[in-house]
Amino acid sequence: MSARVDKLKHSILISLWLVMVIWLIKIIEIAMSANFAAYGILPKQVIGLRGILFSPLIHGDFRHLISNSLPLLILGTILFNSYKEVAWKIIMMAYFLVGGLVWLTATGSSIHIGASGVVYGLAFFLLASGIFRKDRESIGIALVVTLLYGGLIWGILPVQAGISWESHLYGAVVGIVTAFYYRKIGERKEDASWYDLEIDEVDEHLPFFELLERKEAEDDEQRKFLPPSNNPTDFQ
Repeated sequence: MSARVDKLKHSILISLWLVMVIWLIKIIEIAMSANFAAYGILPKQVIGLRGILFSPLIHGDFRHLISNSLPLLILGTILFNSYKEVAWKIIMMAYFLVGGLVWLTATGSSIHIGASGVVYGLAFFLLASGIFRKDRESIGIALVVTLLYGGLIWGILPVQAGISWESHLYGAVVGIVTAFYYRKIGERKEDASWYDLEIDEVDEHLPFFELLERKEAEDDEQRKFLPPSNNPTDFQ
């Protein structure tokens, strides 16, 4: 239990650190009376290439910043706690691949800023991992993420002006592709002992209830060798 708590604390601290970085950038921007939006992604322009590095750190206002901070904290914590073997790889791919695809394919002269592409990458990685891995923990995580952020699906559609739907779309694509690619990394083996059978030789082709009958027969055989109990409250 202590190891699990320590792991969860470590995951929260890493995610909190990531959130603190984007908040620090915003505070510096305000303190300098500057506008860092110019360092975002400007599609198909050489100068816009710097946005691949800087755009996830830059946010237009505090509403924009807050809308990305909470999901980044929650999804990041789940990622590092449950998929620590690939967590940083997923973060880096969602960070740089999404930015590169936006620069390469987005249209218009709008500058793209914000960490929403990373958020979508994490969310869809966690969702798709439940489908590709098929173990109980991954499926449970996918269901939780669906309940919390199922509405993100609408963000990949170009229905709202001023929103970088391309970042959302490519974040979703990167999340799904990386979930498939890393589906075997850190794979969890299902524990088949949940029904607590202790049969020396189990025939995997026997029906479940036959296994239970064999278990009961073994228990009856073992009781023959036990001394009788003198304790009237000792129920079997």
